[in-house]
Amino acid sequence: MERYEVIKDIGSGNFGVAKLVRDVRTKELFAVKFIERGHKIDENVQREIMNHRSLRHPNIVRFKEVVLTPTHLAIVMEYAAGGELFERICGSGRFSENEVYDIHHNL
Repeated sequence: MERYEVIKDIGSGNFGVAKLVRDVRTKELFAVKFIERGHKIDENVQREIMNHRSLRHPNIVRFKEVVLTPTHLAIVMEYAAGGELFERICGSGRFSENEVYDIHHNL
């Protein structure tokens, strides 16, 4: 993970934490999901990685690489700066067509 510098934590869940990182060479921002090595890494994580690697769509966050650290599996992905979409949906309940367009283009 020498290639990336951690900027801040951006989320956490049942399987790990997400951090905003910057590529030290290109200065590009990425989101990295850190999953503790051990029993949490199973066939579901493998399947998620394999499926995500093959996705190529402008509306889906792109997978960049997987890095193994001594303690974690780190999944490096494109960074979508719009925040948690699920939280925005739960907080608003409904969106107008214009709001959906704005959210889509700001993720």
